Parts: sequence; C-alpha cells; structure tokens
Amino acid sequence: MVINWYGEGCFKIQTGGLTLLTDPFESNTGLTPPRGKVDLTLKTLAAWPLKQNNEESGNTIAGAGEYEVQGITIRGIGLPKESSEQFLKTAYKFSVENITVGLLGHLSEELPAEAMEELKDADIIFIPAGGKPFIGQELAAKVLKQLSPKIAVASFFKISGLKREGNDWKSLAEEMGQKPEVSEKLTIRKKELEELRGTKLTVLKI
Repeated sequence: MVINWYGEGCFKIQTGGLTLLTDPFESNTGLTPPRGKVDLTLKTLAAWPLKQNNEESGNTIAGAGEYEVQGITIRGIGLPKESSEQFLKTAYKFSVENITVGLLGHLSEELPAEAMEELKDADIIFIPAGGKPFIGQELAAKVLKQLSPKIAVASFFKISGLKREGNDWKSLAEEMGQKPEVSEKLTIRKKELEELRGTKLTVLKI
C-alpha cells in the first residue's frame, strides 16, 4: 500500500491495482487539487440530500452503508451528531492487502459508540491533526489511544498556502509523546504493521 497526501483530507491510496482518493478539494483552499485518474473517491463530507447532488453516482461514495468496488468492501459509518440538513458527515472502514483502514475525515467531535466499535480493529487511522474546526488535538490523541491503530496518519493540519485557519500537527504529536519525521509518502505492508508496537504517528508532506 502506497499513500500520498495532497493537503487537507485528500489522500491517494494505491493498492492491489486500485487507486482510491479521499476528500478531493477545490483550488479556493489555496492548495493544488489532485489530478489524474482514480478508481474510487470517498467523501467524508457531502452536500445533503445526496441524490439531488449526484454524490452516489459513478465511482464516488458518500454516506453510510455497505459498498463494494472491485472486490473491496467499504463500510460507511454515519456521524449523525455532526451532520445537518445541509451536509452529511461519514467515517469509512475498508480492508485491502489484509490491512484495515479507518478514515475519520472531517471529524470534529468524539466518535460515537457505533463508530468506535466498527473502527477498533483498524490497522491505519486517518485523523485530523490540526485542531479547530476539526477535533481538538488532545481529544484526537484520546481517540487514537482508544482505537489503538498501528499507524495514525495526520490530516487537516496547517501547511504553507492553505487559506483557512488552523494549527500544525506538533501539538498532537506532543499529546501522543512522539516526534515523527515528515515523509513524502507512506509505503506499508501487513508484515511491517505486525512488527510495530503501540501507535505510530505518520506525517506526510505534499
């Protein structure tokens, strides 16, 4: 599995012949939107109602439910307390190459019990790391301790060019007692995950 980051919650995950993109953004963020062909896009934040906005068409998944794409089963876990009449928030769980991935997306509160139960066996968790308007860094560290993934991948933190307000990932690292290195990409195999002890915070750069 190879993971690259474009900024915010946008990651390209390449595995087993499948290219998956999470939470693509527009250029008004101040960052360069991702380009290139992908097989599947997951949106953790989508306008509501979905059908009127065509979010469920094509290779884009948005919202709670069970989905299957190219033999991969994806579980969408609704976040009703964080959703509204205008938008829908969703967390996701899927497995590829015997690696279970949890995507927390635009999470801004503690995970509900159902989501915690679904994600407790995840090997890799993508979690907002820059604080407001997303989950606070102290609470993010608490969630990671509860879920105990092998790897936590930082998302939604402040970088050069990003127009919105926010913080960098360093406070989350301090909460976790770690000093991660910033890498261009994450390449990981199941065997390597099994050798890890505790949760390793991973920070990627564009």
